[in-house]
Amino acid sequence: MPAEHDAPHEPAAPAVTGPVPDLQLQMLVRLVGQDPQAALPLTLVIGGGLLYGDLISHEAWTTDWARRLRGVDGPGAQLLEHFPEQVDQVVADERGRLAGQGLPQWLHLRDATSVAATGRAVVMPLWRGRLGDVSGWSLGKPE
Repeated sequence: MPAEHDAPHEPAAPAVTGPVPDLQLQMLVRLVGQDPQAALPLTLVIGGGLLYGDLISHEAWTTDWARRLRGVDGPGAQLLEHFPEQVDQVVADERGRLAGQGLPQWLHLRDATSVAATGRAVVMPLWRGRLGDVSGWSLGKPE
């Protein structure tokens, strides 16, 4: 009878982990999402830089984004004519499929300013980002 030996220890399949959003920030985003007219000044730390602007609801961001897309000129602009509605349909389908996840995974800023380590500011009329990418935040904007 052959001698039994322990099989080499094989690690379990690697665990896939994603960034964990801050629960308080998620709750704040959800609260602002209840009123499309609401806007709160917010400063975020993302990737070592600062980003600040007015936190707005997904609905307000989507409305402004669609308005901006319709204002695009030049070759290919006609491709964007129905794009906001197509995105809305896919989002609605996904929400139906993922009903019960509850807390938001994305946040939206209006009049966002990004300041990198170089100190150079970049201003964006609309910004959307993952909550899991935020490493710190504060109510208010830098003076």
